[in-house]
Amino acid sequence: MFNDPAVWLPLAFAALMGLSILIYVVLDGFDLGVGILFPGASGADRDRMVASIGPFWDANETWLVLAIGLLLVAFPIAHGMILTALYLPVALMLVALILRGVAFEFRAKAEASWKPLWDRAFFGGSLLTALTQGYMLGLYVTGLESTLPTVSFGLLTAVCVAAGYALMGATWLIIKTEGDLQRYAVSRARLALVLTMIGFLAISVATPLVSPRIFTKWFSLPEILFLSPLPITAGLLAVAVFIALSHLPDSRDRFRWVPFAGSAGIMVLAFFGLAYSFYPFIVPDRLTIYAAAAAPESLAIILVGALVVVPVIIAYSAFSYWVFRGKAGELRYD
Repeated sequence: MFNDPAVWLPLAFAALMGLSILIYVVLDGFDLGVGILFPGASGADRDRMVASIGPFWDANETWLVLAIGLLLVAFPIAHGMILTALYLPVALMLVALILRGVAFEFRAKAEASWKPLWDRAFFGGSLLTALTQGYMLGLYVTGLESTLPTVSFGLLTAVCVAAGYALMGATWLIIKTEGDLQRYAVSRARLALVLTMIGFLAISVATPLVSPRIFTKWFSLPEILFLSPLPITAGLLAVAVFIALSHLPDSRDRFRWVPFAGSAGIMVLAFFGLAYSFYPFIVPDRLTIYAAAAAPESLAIILVGALVVVPVIIAYSAFSYWVFRGKAGELRYD
């Protein structure tokens, strides 16, 4: 395989794009989730919630830009097909991201009478971003077809993805906060966990049903034996998160990482399940990564840049998370 660039280069770029999406879902998922949890928090707690994501949120969105950029340069045909089918939700997502970014900055500079408006805008932008991403996932799973059943399934996945992000946000706040805000995060995490697992089950059931090819990949022997650890491990992680939440908050702040780590693990397992289901297709059952890929010569040049840029982004992200580790402090804009 590695002797033929037309084979390994598309696979390498598909892996890079998948890695970017996965990292985005985990990292930007928690700061979107913090925004979704805004309505139930007091004004002072909202400031602490913003402080918990302030050093990270804009860097987290870099992974979404990278994933879309890789789709455009490495798989231009698929880029056109996917964005054409998802034009409206993509446009709404961009509007929501802009609204969220503006609200994040303006809420700190606005007069006190305007601050609640920007808080609502931050919540609305975060929620709409999550809903549109979930809706796009639902349509993608069902083959990018806009029919009543697929749109209904997209709406279900929209709610469940928003719940998944809320779960990530709540478990992040458990790590970064204490006191009443931490207790609020624990209570919201319990509800979000239930809704997230409903979405996990719905996508797991729907994905094989919409494609005989995917059904065969999952339920033939010996594949079903090799793949069974994925749903089993996800279920065990959900139980572990539920048990940890039942013992939080803890007076010594023990186990505070368990819910976030377990929730991230569920997201990772769901991603690998979807990746296995659709490989080698980048447009479900219509276009493979090999048919959609740019010329090997172009991919080879782009790969050199990607091998420089991606490690730099990873190093910067790791450094920022290390520097700003610990509990979130007072929100300041000096």
